[in-house]
Order: sequence, then structure tokens, then C-alpha cells
Amino acid sequence: MRKVLAHFKKNDPKIYFYLQTDPKIERLKPKDRKDYFSRLCVDIIFQEISGKAGDAILAKFRSLFPKKRISAKKFLALGEPEIRAAGISAQKAKYLKSLAEHFCGKKIRIKDFDKMTDEEVITELTRIKGIGRWTAEMFLMSTLGRENVFSAGDLGLRKGLMKVYGFDEYPPEKKVEKITSAWAPYKTYGCLALWRSNDMP
Repeated sequence: MRKVLAHFKKNDPKIYFYLQTDPKIERLKPKDRKDYFSRLCVDIIFQEISGKAGDAILAKFRSLFPKKRISAKKFLALGEPEIRAAGISAQKAKYLKSLAEHFCGKKIRIKDFDKMTDEEVITELTRIKGIGRWTAEMFLMSTLGRENVFSAGDLGLRKGLMKVYGFDEYPPEKKVEKITSAWAPYKTYGCLALWRSNDMP
């Protein structure tokens, strides 16, 4: 994290404050390919709901799988009543089914993700029903460990920007671009700091 901290100390002291005071923010690391499906399931489940609600639904969803290990093959063996009973909406159940079918049918080039640019990964993922840009960006950050991603549509990041920089309302796109461009090539760490800021006084 030394290079990251040094970068923000020089380019954005506000973000540096949150990064260097929170031991939970660590260097990003790509996750194992075998976890891609389960992590995308998590991203879909958390779409447009609070973190607390997402955690509760995810716990029930995991309990549907042997040893709580989410897999595409086992998901397709589940009945819709089981999935709905876990708190998954009918729409998200369809999204998860589409995702599972893509993984089981090898319709998604997960083996190539390491070689793809961020935009190429987003394009590949958003071909799947229920995965939009936000979900793909969360996957880039949390699963692929990409260090230079900013998700302009994320509500938590928008709130964090207003709080950290003292805006009464969400700033214009050009202003946001100016702030976040100073974070490159570590924009994802800027996102981690903004999310953390929402939990602090």
C-alpha cells in the first residue's frame, strides 16, 4: 500500500486521510476464478438494496447450497420456490438463472478476463441479462482486483463525494471527473475511501 498512500498523500489528502486511518483497507488482490460465479451472484443480490438487507438475503441464499458453496450447476438444480423463499425477487431469480446458464454453457470468456481491459470485461459481462455497468464495475473492483475503476452510478460513492468534499448536492460530471482523475492509476482505492467515509462521523 505504500505507493498508493504516497500517491494520495501527494494528490488528494482528503482521500489519504481515510486510507491511512482504516486498517481494513488493504491492497487489492484478484480472486480465484472458481469464485467468479458466486461473487457475481452477490453483486446481483445487492443491486438496489441496502447492505443490511443484502447481507440477510445472502445468508439465506448461501444456505440453499451444500456447505454454503454457491455454484452455477447447483443453482440450476434449485426450484424457484426455494430461491424465492430466500428473499430473492422474481426478477433477480431470472438474472441469477441467466448467469448460471452462461457459466454452465461456457458462454462467458472468464478465462480471458485477466488479459481483457476493464471496458472489455464490462462489455462481456453486460451481455448477460441482469448485469449492467454498475454490477460489472463492482466485479472489476472486488473480484478482479482492478485498481483504476470509478463507478459513477454508485449511490454510496455519490454520497461519499458530497461528504468528503463538502458539496450540498452532487457535483456536475466535469467536477467529479476532475476529482477522480487525480486518483489515477488508483481510482478504486479512492472508491474504498469514499465508501468508508460513509461509516465515519
